[in-house]
Amino acid sequence: MSAAERGGTVQIEGGESFSCEPGDTVLRAALRAGLPFPYECNVGQCGSCRFELLDGEIEDLWPDAPALNERDRRKGRKLGCQSAARGECTIKLRQDPNCIPHHRPQRQRVELIDVRDVTHDIREFRCRGERPASFLPGQYALLEIPDVTGPRAYSMCNNANDDGEWHFLIKRLPDGAGTGVLFDNMASGDALTIDAPYGLAYLRDDIPRDIVCIAGGSGLSPLIAIARAASAAPQLAERQLRFFFGGRGPADICGEEYLRALPGYTSRVTYQAAISVPEMDVRHAWVGYVGFVHELVHETLRGNLADYEYYLAGPPPMLQATLQMLVMEQKVPVEQVHFDRFF
Repeated sequence: MSAAERGGTVQIEGGESFSCEPGDTVLRAALRAGLPFPYECNVGQCGSCRFELLDGEIEDLWPDAPALNERDRRKGRKLGCQSAARGECTIKLRQDPNCIPHHRPQRQRVELIDVRDVTHDIREFRCRGERPASFLPGQYALLEIPDVTGPRAYSMCNNANDDGEWHFLIKRLPDGAGTGVLFDNMASGDALTIDAPYGLAYLRDDIPRDIVCIAGGSGLSPLIAIARAASAAPQLAERQLRFFFGGRGPADICGEEYLRALPGYTSRVTYQAAISVPEMDVRHAWVGYVGFVHELVHETLRGNLADYEYYLAGPPPMLQATLQMLVMEQKVPVEQVHFDRFF
């Protein structure tokens, strides 16, 4: 019997203990217990959930996870999102109070109720469960997809609701096992398992600054959720929201249709898009910005970039370039920039 099937109890050195139920990971079990276990991606890529095993046994669910290097392995470091307890264990980690979950994650079966195309490679998938959908705008879920090994992280584009609906804007990845099944094999009426919510790049509704959302690809999904929530929050009624979206060519550009439905569109909520590969404009019909989306942000907000609160989501190169521009070049305080790292 594997640890994932057996479960155990985990004691944090100098802190609390929690149960790791069969089939769960150390990280997710800690968050279900309401503990501030540090994390970001939840799928073995970022390394934020590293801990040191002091005593007991841990099963590595993904021994070759890229977030661990050889030095980590020599020192006995593990990934919370890729570890399962085998009996009683003691671990050492630096807890992060920012990771205390506002809504403790839960697993549930949901039914796929609607699928529609948004672009040539982005679809909206709508699911419904039997419990209210409780999450913060900008958070993500782990989807367990039939015949796919390991969960996949996808962000919600809707907001919390009592109807139990979870909506996702998902971009098809070349050779992606998860998106391949979702796009090719699943239809309304099929079942999925959702484990949610997770994520730290959620909307802060007590900020004194206007909001900037910068998205690329399926990074559109959490930022649409943030825009929807910000436009409806009474405490943010005086805040402007600027939404920027970047794609390679005109066929990749989307998102404005969601913003048009928001109150105050064009006055309080604005949308601008950029394409980075003008050769993909085969009809020569593009009249918008040509360049990278972070360059569009810089040119549009020139001179006062530190006056905004930023939410970022998109491919790693886009995130890296945007962070370089905002934090390193324009000296935007890092606490004003919110994103979850995915690879």
